[in-house]
Amino acid sequence: MSENALTEKIIGAAIEVHRHLGPGLLESAYEECLCYELALAGLSFQRQVRLPVRYKGLSLDCGYKMDLVVQDAIVVELKAIDGLLPVHSAQLLTYLRSAGKQVGLLINFNVEILKAGIKRVVNHYSGPEISSASSSVPPRLRDELEPAPQETL
Repeated sequence: MSENALTEKIIGAAIEVHRHLGPGLLESAYEECLCYELALAGLSFQRQVRLPVRYKGLSLDCGYKMDLVVQDAIVVELKAIDGLLPVHSAQLLTYLRSAGKQVGLLINFNVEILKAGIKRVVNHYSGPEISSASSSVPPRLRDELEPAPQETL
């Protein structure tokens, strides 16, 4: 099943949960119900998947857990908060990179219409560039570290 088809099934299951429960509950309630819906849809998943932090060649267990990993492909991060912030997308992107996954869904159930609480996040990072002199710095950070060329008038 393609990642797009899989994310559609996950979103459909989340909409079903939201349709019955609405906003205002704890994240754990939405997780339990979403897992029920995923099982009904015949999708395999893991809950609260431990994610170690890799630091200087070490694998450190710092207590990070991905809420759901569906079909060993899609990371699903659940929220029940007033609104999604950029830090929530950054968290999911970090999980994707650390777990070696490409696609994740950020789902906030604390909204009136669930469509407003869903964000798809894609991990485009494939590793540092080898040919560059500053290859140890990821390209997205290199632009921030190196000054932009100045225009002369």
